[in-house]
Amino acid sequence: MAPEAIASGAWSKRLADYRQPKTGRSIFEIFITAGPLAAIWALAWLLHSQGWWWAALLLTIPAAGFLVRLFMIQHDCGHGAFFGEKQANDWVGRVIGVLTLTPYDYWRTTHAIHHATSGNLDRRGLGAIEMLTVEEYRALSPLRRFGYRLYRHPLVMFGLGPAFVFFIMQRLPIGMMRQGWRPWVSVLGNGAAIAAGLGVLIWLFGPAPVLIVNVVTMLLAATIGVWLFYIQHQFEGASWARNGEWKRDEAALAGSSHYDLPPVLRWFTANIGIHHVHHLSSRIPFYRLPKVLKDHPELKPMSRVGLWESFRCARLALWDEAAGRLVSFRDLRASA
Repeated sequence: MAPEAIASGAWSKRLADYRQPKTGRSIFEIFITAGPLAAIWALAWLLHSQGWWWAALLLTIPAAGFLVRLFMIQHDCGHGAFFGEKQANDWVGRVIGVLTLTPYDYWRTTHAIHHATSGNLDRRGLGAIEMLTVEEYRALSPLRRFGYRLYRHPLVMFGLGPAFVFFIMQRLPIGMMRQGWRPWVSVLGNGAAIAAGLGVLIWLFGPAPVLIVNVVTMLLAATIGVWLFYIQHQFEGASWARNGEWKRDEAALAGSSHYDLPPVLRWFTANIGIHHVHHLSSRIPFYRLPKVLKDHPELKPMSRVGLWESFRCARLALWDEAAGRLVSFRDLRASA
């Protein structure tokens, strides 16, 4: 990484020209994402009705890919990046939120907090995966240490965790329950729309196809989403800092990864792997992020994580302030 590129602090200005969305392109991206998803679900319901439940189950894999991509469109809407008009972003985001089980307005607020505090050790909390420092972990009681280790275990983080977040946790405005009526309207309105949609599907196709097709699709998509969010900020070489040393551009480039995925996965994840650039300028539509890397090749190697090496990051669990790096529980035992 080139230190001078971070120290300049001028990246957000240099990337201003990429922020303008193209309405036609945005509509096209919705069409080629939502259209195939609907077609796959329809085919899966048909196959299930013919008794080929196993074929319907297989189709949930590509369906999950398209649902992840739809969530990324919702994500861009939350940043005001997908359309030029705020109302267009908000209403498209709310509609997609019914399919992704994500209350748009509530999520948009918590995600904005994440962007404002990412990489800041003194402002950890809402909108992020919980992470303790080595000293904080050592100060815990044995029972709370066990709880944190359980929380950070890959089977919980990427197994039970995604289902808990999308099916249970997002049914309430966690962290914003006393901040007026808006978070409640967002969460309860989203829940009501989801219940109505599920009711219609069950009435048309029966409960079994909905459980096999739609619920499994959501579980797979949620797991992929949590994995992506994890790798975007918890990887070998990631940087965290205290308030006095935290700088926005440095946190973006050194604290957010460039998850360099194969082309097919890059398409299904809507270029969200170019996350360091996204944190530099969140108003850039996802379909313009590759152009940023092409025009500014110095950004490409920064905080790069490849697909295969990313799986090693699942063991990282604590921030070692003395060493300035993320470490695993095994590393902690070895140092002790």
